Amino acid sequence: MTRLVIVVMFVLFCQSSVDAQLLGTPKIFDYIHTPTSARANALSNSVIAIQDDDILQAFNNPALLNIKQNKEVGLSHSFVFAGIQNGAVNFGMHVDSLDVSVHGGVQYIDYGTFELTDQFGNINGDFGASEVAIVIGASKQVAERITLGVNTRFMTASYETYGASALGIDAGVLYSNPDNTFAIGAVLKNVGVTLSHFAGIKEKPRHDIQIGITKRLEHLPFRINVTLHQLQQWNLTFDDPNDVQTDFLGNLEEESDLAIRLHNIMSHILLGGEFMFGSSGQFRLRVGYNHLRNRQLSVGTFRNLTGFSFGVGFNIKRFKLDYGVAHYHSQGASNQISIRFNPFTYHKV
Repeated sequence: MTRLVIVVMFVLFCQSSVDAQLLGTPKIFDYIHTPTSARANALSNSVIAIQDDDILQAFNNPALLNIKQNKEVGLSHSFVFAGIQNGAVNFGMHVDSLDVSVHGGVQYIDYGTFELTDQFGNINGDFGASEVAIVIGASKQVAERITLGVNTRFMTASYETYGASALGIDAGVLYSNPDNTFAIGAVLKNVGVTLSHFAGIKEKPRHDIQIGITKRLEHLPFRINVTLHQLQQWNLTFDDPNDVQTDFLGNLEEESDLAIRLHNIMSHILLGGEFMFGSSGQFRLRVGYNHLRNRQLSVGTFRNLTGFSFGVGFNIKRFKLDYGVAHYHSQGASNQISIRFNPFTYHKV
């Protein structure tokens, strides 16, 4: 398995390097990159290096699968603006004979119902649009501090009478110290091929190369997460005609080259922080920031929470409940709820 994961990561990296997509180019199955849990939503999706009992994080980096997630069920659902809903469900197991952790699950998104009209605007009914992905993954600890993992993903999309399908692969690696207070993770996410196309238009699913670091502070119940994303494409800057800068006299002025470079660097960084209270972190407060989202979706100089995310988490006996909200722009936010539990473990009353 170790050799297989290394070969897969090398092949995916080579393909990613020569297949970087333009910023803002619409891609099929883009919802795969949305947070698959309320915890990830609150931490700005900077979760590829947090290895604990959270089975839902296996969607982000398969190397996060471990024995603590044995027989755990994860359910997550997000209520997005404009009636869009998406979520994920998965189940994890540890195979003792092979010393391998595995999981299987589903990611989905429902875009709602739309009016079906002809070229003259006459309403002839309605139709739906949705996408579903079936995910199977496995991980193995190959050394004292190193874990490798792979996800395979079969994706389908249905828009009215049109359909498409694709195959994607995630390959991940995790390095963590023995007490799990420091970890570095890397993942090549959703690199694949399209099997069938919409109206004969060929396009590949969008992929992402990420590297993440997590560190739990020694004298404070706080864990910081920093993730570098979109590393397959360095330049994330773009021309925004609505982003007008003026001096104190009202004259138009352009951003300096230094400011543009700094914005580009920050656009590659996802930040997240998690306060953990209680002997085993029964109560958690979370905050995150996505600078690329802030740059893309903020409205002019209007100050708002675009790019920021917040959340809480509770560990209640057998159940772990999380809530996260991410602000996408001034008029809309994504609210997400997740529940995790082990149906095979019972506590005495």
